[in-house]
Parts: sequence; C-alpha cells; structure tokens
Amino acid sequence: MPKNTICVWYDKEAEAAAHFYAKTFPDSAVGAIHRAPSDFPSGKQGDVLVVEFTVAGIPCIGLNGGSAFKQSEAFSFQIATDDQQETDRYWNAIVGNGGEESACGWCKDKWGVSWQITPRTLTEAMAAGGDEAKRAFDAMMDMKKIDVAAIDAARRGKSHRL
Repeated sequence: MPKNTICVWYDKEAEAAAHFYAKTFPDSAVGAIHRAPSDFPSGKQGDVLVVEFTVAGIPCIGLNGGSAFKQSEAFSFQIATDDQQETDRYWNAIVGNGGEESACGWCKDKWGVSWQITPRTLTEAMAAGGDEAKRAFDAMMDMKKIDVAAIDAARRGKSHRL
C-alpha cells in the first residue's frame, strides 16, 4: 500500500464509482475489494467496505461509510486535458452518467464527487500571469465546461464566440 492514499467516502457505491473511474480515465484501475468482517453502522458483514482504485495514476480507496457525511467541493479531482475533444470526453462521461454541471470547468459525478476538467491552456494562461491570465480567467468565469478555443482566443486578446 502506498504511503499516502486518498480516501473518498461513499454511501454504498464505492465499487461502482471505482469501476466508472477506471473505465473513464487512463491510467486508472480497480484493485482489491475488501468486505466487512462484521456488521457496522451502515452495513452488514460481507458488504463491500473498502475498494482500492487508481484514478489517473493517483492511488485511492473508496470507503462505503454510509450517509453520515456528504461530498463537497472542498475536495475535487482535477484532470488536465490537452484539447477540446479530451475535455468533452471526460465532461460528457461524468455529466452524462448522472452527474451535474457546475461553473468554471467543475462538475460532479453521480456520487457527488467534484471534478475539475481543466484544459492545459487554461493552466498555462494562469501561470503566464498579467493581462493574459486576466483575460483567460474572465473568459472562464462565464463557462461551465471550458471552451478551449475561447480560452486560446482570450489568451491572444481576441474574443471567440460560438
């Protein structure tokens, strides 16, 4: 087991979430599935308790801890994308599988886990600083899913409207 692992709390569907992530993102997989050795507050002996999985190379465990705690935007996975096609693919997979859109490249999967689908051009614009970062940031503020062409146009000081 890695020294540091992200633990994501689920009500009862950690295994389904792990399989969805493994199917959706490269360098992702489902590992061991551990069942409860006895009854626990939100389940019975033999229920799936912990699922080991990897999301885009990051080791995680999903804990079926019950309904006591809910997901929030205070935790999110950020997925860097290279182009609009990749951005669309991940966004549509998450939102189209019972998830929901949010603002500025954020969305939630059907289990309530937040995702930032972030094109590299946006990250590069922020790193450039100055007017370029401001233009890209201002363009992003009006978006749900990030429009790569619009961010690129903003970086150049141009307006891009579809």
